[in-house]
Amino acid sequence: MDLICYLHPGWAPLIRPAEATREWMDRTPESFAYRCLPLNIANAHGWEILSPCTFEAAWNGGSGTGDIAIALAPGSPAQRAPVSIFGQGVLTFHVEGIFRTPPGWNLWVGGSPNQPKDAIQPLSGVIETDWSPYTFTMNWRFTRAHQRIRFDAGEPFCFVFPVQRGYLDRVTPRFVSLADASEVMEQFKAWSKARDEFHARVAREPPKTPADRWQKHYYRGIDMTGRVPAADHATKLRLKPFVAGGPARIAAVGGETAPPPAPPAPDSALGEELARLRRDLARREWLLELTERHRELAPPPGGIERRAGLGSAEFLERYYAQNRPVILTGEMAQWPALVRWTPAYLSGRVGAATIEYQGERKGNARFEIEKDRHRREMPFDRFIEMISAPDAGNDAYITAYNSERNAAALAPLHADLGSLEKFLAADPARPQGMMWIGPAGTVTSLHHDLTNNLIAQLVGRKRIKAVPAAEVGKLYNHRHVFSEIADLEDPALDRNRYPRLAEARIYDLVLEPGEIIFMPVGWWHQVRALDFSVTVTYTNFRWPNDAYRRFPAD
Repeated sequence: MDLICYLHPGWAPLIRPAEATREWMDRTPESFAYRCLPLNIANAHGWEILSPCTFEAAWNGGSGTGDIAIALAPGSPAQRAPVSIFGQGVLTFHVEGIFRTPPGWNLWVGGSPNQPKDAIQPLSGVIETDWSPYTFTMNWRFTRAHQRIRFDAGEPFCFVFPVQRGYLDRVTPRFVSLADASEVMEQFKAWSKARDEFHARVAREPPKTPADRWQKHYYRGIDMTGRVPAADHATKLRLKPFVAGGPARIAAVGGETAPPPAPPAPDSALGEELARLRRDLARREWLLELTERHRELAPPPGGIERRAGLGSAEFLERYYAQNRPVILTGEMAQWPALVRWTPAYLSGRVGAATIEYQGERKGNARFEIEKDRHRREMPFDRFIEMISAPDAGNDAYITAYNSERNAAALAPLHADLGSLEKFLAADPARPQGMMWIGPAGTVTSLHHDLTNNLIAQLVGRKRIKAVPAAEVGKLYNHRHVFSEIADLEDPALDRNRYPRLAEARIYDLVLEPGEIIFMPVGWWHQVRALDFSVTVTYTNFRWPNDAYRRFPAD
């Protein structure tokens, strides 16, 4: 079926397939919340409309339209800001678009599931969008007065999905005793017995890995005998993004749809060769997709495990050899850097030694690809002072690319670092890895590396979006190891231009101080610093890590 959003000139709604991730779920111990498949499916069960601006608002408790104060962030488009038009503590977003569904289908409208927001609550509605020529509003009602709330640009404010009209009226609900359903009773007894035995075994012999601490029958779509009752069991939704040109295919009420035009047939030897290449590429994409789907049959909780006390042999067998990422916790617990490395301490230790950094990046969207143009030098203490300014953002950053030039200057910091001998071999060229130092807001664009990496987070937090190597066909590889899509979180990202992106499996996580993530070769990722941040990356593993030698050049 088609879901159309008609656009008036000047309308530019930011709409994306909903994401399954939630920050509060990321923060649960070992990300255990992601073990609940119904929760994950509900999170992604529709499309999100994103706020075009950053703003804060507060309600004074009154019932009038003037009782909500709205403050826009500098530079935000005032004409697209929310308003107070109903009173009663209701904040209203105008939705730019007239939605149209096929005959007999409505649109459910509300807030993103399992995404609570303190002091304000989304209101829900169901709209007959198969005939309605009207726009609608998305409304939120304050639940507490004198509490300031905030929406960031790109944050979802509305969640929509189609529902069939009249279907609920035809449902006949009834109670039935389990005693009258012998097959269901036997299945329930088998499940209950197996669950009791599982919990007793876990209490007796605590599993070594988080993935073994929960049963996965429902997640895998199997009953207690291993049978697959539902062939279309889903562990992940892959909704399509809105693309241009949809209205031509939708039926009017009582009308008929026209099939899309067939692609032109090749009419020359060159055309036949191109068709063969497309077919070969499609087959490789099929194989990669199948590989990743099979990997999901035994998913770690939340997609990427957090592991403490991981040994060399298990790391090699379960993660390094399997091209599977993992977050290591506790490996740096005794490193002095975790406690000492404040901006003032770093500045005092290194002093005025000259360092190289990447500078003036804000004015160039291709700052990663053209990094040689951004080499700058400055005394280190002045660099720390510069990036400590409140608006430093993504303009100045010491990166791994500057490591060779900075080795001598940053050597006084090495005494505060420990070793990771379980995973790494001695590396005389880079005995303490490659250092990254920057303010909140620095971004490393979407890319993949040509080596396996350990990314050790020492100071501050970093948000990482990671995509399996098998998803390369959905990420629009542009030049070398970079994607045409520099920033997956960019509110202005034109998803119509990149329709396959909606199908990609994207793992969203926050790397905390003291944590290390193993990022396998070929895995796509982008990184954004949430705070003043110091990171060290290592590539000198105890096992082969030279795939870069055979990488096809541009």
